[in-house]
Formats: sequence, C-alpha cells, structure tokens
Amino acid sequence: MTESDDNSETCSPESTAGWGSRFPRFIETHPRVIRKCLESFVDDVSGSQVRAWDDAIPVLQKEAGEVSGAHAKEYTAILEYRLPLESRRADAVFLVSDAIIVLELKGKSLPSQADIDQAAAYARDLRAYHRECQTRPVHAVLVPMQATSCPQRRDDVWVTGPRWLDTLVRDLTATSTAEPPAIGAFLSADAYRPLPSLIQAARELFHSGEVREVWKARAVTDPAVNAIAAIAHEAARTKTRHLILVTGVPGSGKTLVGMRAVHAHFLDDLAVPRANGKPAAAALFLSGNGPLVQVLQYVMRGAGGGGRAFVRHIKDYLDSYVPRTEKEPPEHLLVFDEAQRAFTPDKVRDLHKTWPGHLVKSEPQHFIDLCERMPEWSVLVGLIGSGQEIHLGEEGGLAQWRHAVENCKEPNRWTVHAPALIEEIFAGSGLATRWNLALNLDTELRFHAAAELHGLVADLLAAPEAPSAEPVVAEPLRSLRDYDVTGLRLWVTRDLDRAKQYLRDRYAEQPDARFGLLASSRDKLVQAYGVDNSWQATQAVRLGPWYTDGDESPRSCRRMEACVTEFGAQGLELDMAILAWGSDLVRDNGRWSNSRARRYKPGAVELKDPYQLRINAYRVLLTRGRDGTVVFVPPARELDETWAHLMARGFRELKD
Repeated sequence: MTESDDNSETCSPESTAGWGSRFPRFIETHPRVIRKCLESFVDDVSGSQVRAWDDAIPVLQKEAGEVSGAHAKEYTAILEYRLPLESRRADAVFLVSDAIIVLELKGKSLPSQADIDQAAAYARDLRAYHRECQTRPVHAVLVPMQATSCPQRRDDVWVTGPRWLDTLVRDLTATSTAEPPAIGAFLSADAYRPLPSLIQAARELFHSGEVREVWKARAVTDPAVNAIAAIAHEAARTKTRHLILVTGVPGSGKTLVGMRAVHAHFLDDLAVPRANGKPAAAALFLSGNGPLVQVLQYVMRGAGGGGRAFVRHIKDYLDSYVPRTEKEPPEHLLVFDEAQRAFTPDKVRDLHKTWPGHLVKSEPQHFIDLCERMPEWSVLVGLIGSGQEIHLGEEGGLAQWRHAVENCKEPNRWTVHAPALIEEIFAGSGLATRWNLALNLDTELRFHAAAELHGLVADLLAAPEAPSAEPVVAEPLRSLRDYDVTGLRLWVTRDLDRAKQYLRDRYAEQPDARFGLLASSRDKLVQAYGVDNSWQATQAVRLGPWYTDGDESPRSCRRMEACVTEFGAQGLELDMAILAWGSDLVRDNGRWSNSRARRYKPGAVELKDPYQLRINAYRVLLTRGRDGTVVFVPPARELDETWAHLMARGFRELKD
C-alpha cells in the first residue's frame, strides 16, 4: 500500500500494512472502516484481536489529532505494519517530522519485561535494516492501554499510558522541523531487508540461488565473495591452484560467505568435463561440525540425496576419496568451514580406523591432495574463526595449512590468498602469497546492532584458572556499559520457569522465532534443576527439526524441553537462548575454575588443556542468541559467586 495524496486507497491485501494514511485522513475515517481494512489484511483474525482494534483505533485517532507541528498534515499513521520477510507486525508506526515512532500496544496496565524487549526489538531492527531509518531517529514506545502513567524510560523504550501519547510524540520530535519520510518509500517491500539467520540464508540459497541484500551487511561480506569469484576465474583461466583463507570474528558471516561461494552460478561455466562422463559439480561446502551439517542438510533435503549435493561432512567426504586413490572429485571449489580446527594426523587416524597407515595425513594435507586430483584447476577456501576449539584434536592450528601446501606434489602451482594479519604463518615458506584485506571479516553481523558481544564475552571469561585457593585482588571490572551491545538482552535468573515464560511471552507473536535450552556437556549439576544435559538425552536430539521446526513439532527447540550442548550449538544460532550455567566452570575466590567438571577419559587431556576447552565451550554457549541470552544459574551454593560475577559484569536479573 502506498499513498501519493490524501484521497488514495488506504488498505490493500497486497500491502505491507493494514492501514496507512496521513494524519487528517486517519483521524476523519470511521474506526469501523479502519478495522475492516485491518481484518482483510491479517489472516485468521481472532475475536480478541478485533476487540483490541476496536479499543485502540479511537484512542490512536484522538492522540494523533492532538499532535501538532509545522508539518502535521504530512504526518503518517500506519497500523499493523508487517515487516517484510518476517512474520512480525508492529501494532502502529507514526512518521512524524524526521522521526519513526514504533508503537506496541498491550491490553494491560503493567507491562512485562518481555513486552518492553519486544518493543525495543522493533526499533532496533528498523534502525539496522530499514532504508528509510538509516539517518532518522527511531523511537520505541510501549503503550499499556489500561495504564494512566505519564511517559517513563524503561531500558531503551518509552512506556506511557495512552492519554500521554500525544505529549510524548511532541517531545520526541520537538527539535526537528524536517518532513517525514514518504509513506510509499517507507512501506516499500524492498525497504526493509533484515539479516537472515544461517538457516534462513540456506533456505534462500537453495530456492533462489541468492541471499537477500541487507543494508550495511552486504558491504561487509561482498568483498570476500567477490574476491573468491575473481580467484576462481583466474584459476580456471590459468589452470592453477589456489588456497584462500578467510578470517573473521565470531558472527561476522564467514559461513554465509562460504555458502554464497558454493552457490555461485558462474562456477557452472568453469567446470572441466570429467573423463568418466559424470557431470562435474561446481562446488561443495564441507564442515567437520556435525550439527551444522545435519541442520543444513535438513534444510536443503529437497535437493535430493538428503541435502548432500551442497553440504557434506568432512569425514564422509574423506572416506569417499582418500582410500580410493584413483577417484577424481567432481568439484573444482571446496569450502572448508572452521579451517583453524582441522584435525591433526593423530586425530585423523583415530577417526578413520580402517585406513591403511600410510594414507593417514592431517586434514589440510588430505584436502590439498584431493584438490590436486581435480583436472586443470582448483580452489580451496578455508574459513577461519578463533577461540572456539571445543573438541580434542583441533589444536594443530593454521600452520598445518602451510605445511600441507609445502609438502604437496606441485607446490609451485599453488598461490595462497589471505589477509595480512596471518602473514607470519607463511613467513619464509617460499610459497606464492597474496595478502588481501577483503578476506578478513571484522564486523559482527549475527547480533544485529550489537557490534561487540564477542569482546564482552571474551572479557567475561578472560580470567585465568586459579593456581591456588588464595583470593586474588580483583581488577576493575568492565561491564555491559563498556561495550557496544545496544539492542541485545543479557539476563540472569535463578528460576528456570521464569526464563521459559519470558521467552514464551517475548516471541508469542513470532512463530518463526527459534529459542531453546543450552547447557555445557561437562556439567554434572543442571540435571537436578530441570535441564537434562546427559549424553543419552543430548544424543537423542534430532538437530534438524530442533532448529527449524515450529510449535507443532514435539522436537522443536521452542518446546524448551530437549537440551543442546556446545557440540550441538557451535556454528548455529537461535533468536534467543536459555543457557543453564553449570558447575563445570565456576567463579572460585575471584578466578574461574573447572575443578567440578566431568573428567575426560584417561590420556585424552594430554592433547588439550581441559580448562581452555571449558572457556571455549561457554564462549560458544554465550553467543548463540541473536537477540540475547537468558543465563539460568541454578540456586546452588557453589554457583553463588558465579551469579555475583555475572551481575557485576552488567547482566541484569530477570524479574516478573
């Protein structure tokens, strides 16, 4: 629905809103006419929804009529604004002066924390992803319709009784004389482009071969995708081989870059026909992250072969080719996810017990060798994160990739492309190298407008293991206030039922939202408090349905019954998570301690520091929620200091 003048149509089923008009037309139209437009726009309208509209529309008309200003006739009222590409609908949006005011109406006198956070998320996402909101102030306003209180600031949301709405609108726009955005521009279906979750991106790639353009985010990831495309064309033209290492902070879109490269249409024209007559496959996304592979294959299962056409597990791929030395891979471009976690020869030997001993090499060496089997040209893309090693055998590091190219059959045909920040890894190697800044992703994308969550979490977990029982002198604590995490919610509670009810309320109007229970695999405490993180229970979770199915599925994460550990969560994401903090990593005399954690099998820990694995596990668990995390700290005495530490760092207690 768009409007060029006051006489245009004000409701249309094809629109992004149920009603949109200038204030004068909105005020003069009979409430029943507006309500009928809303009924025709919204599917499955309930009786309670109709009654809510009947109560709210006259109030909004009255308050809009009391708003004055130099351009009052140009102000716009929008009702039931459906955010494009989402299931959410904002109750109302006022376009006043140069400001966007998002209104969330609740039929109660006292708002809950979930109500406040829901309203805040509307404003946050419009700021981040709406074209018309990039340079304009966006205000979140929560209106409990039965309240009489004057405007008050709660977090980053204004809460006001309806009779004070006109006053608040005037106050928020008092210093501006600019004209509001055009209603047609605001309601355009392509004006709002939210950042897709990894699962949403996989669906879009599978169905259309493209991922939606996202304001701001595209500029972050496109240079890396374009660089990979240029290198692939060069490889095909010059019949050469290339190793591309893409680095990035957690949540910066590395996996999305790899998936876009795999789905690039230009690769189809570069493939060399195979001698066996079988069709060549352009590219393949490979990961050692079993849960990630399960979920992506579940999403892409419509492609046939259980989704294996685009995504495969590294172990399965190696089993298909390494023992069969004559077999030629059909691809020319491989993407190796989490390349810094590639397995050492010892771990490869442990995983592939049926291979003859002389075949065992590190995973990087195997993939370099397989790329050399590909006719004429090949490109191997390694996606590199940091500080998230949670499995034993992942400690070989990036040096393995240097050694793999140095020791291959034709090292002179290889060129290594990487950002200069890892230049020292290849110093003195004699290999052809090119340093490209575009291959480093340094901007947080996963968490909307919260650019520094990974820094906050790293600081929270930074204290070293306690060498003794002696108390330590605490350094000045950095808290949430010291980081750019605007719009992110980080709560703590000692009541699991309260945490669950908050998430049910928070996403009651978002059937597409995904939220669920997380816990550490090494904890022995949380089972007594209603979170079953036992090996048997977590192994029974089918991750594809858990991450993707809705309320109708008994396996959905939204049921908040089955729990996923760091092994089932790494590389994946939820809209919000409940993290049950265990006794495997606790504050003890001012230090972190893993002394209560479940032990590894004898001999296993010699490969990796178990304390660092706990730190990394909680780093993963704390960064799964795109909207934030509710940390459930069980009311056990051994966790009292942990609770106090989280509160001191700025986590806020979730209350009724």
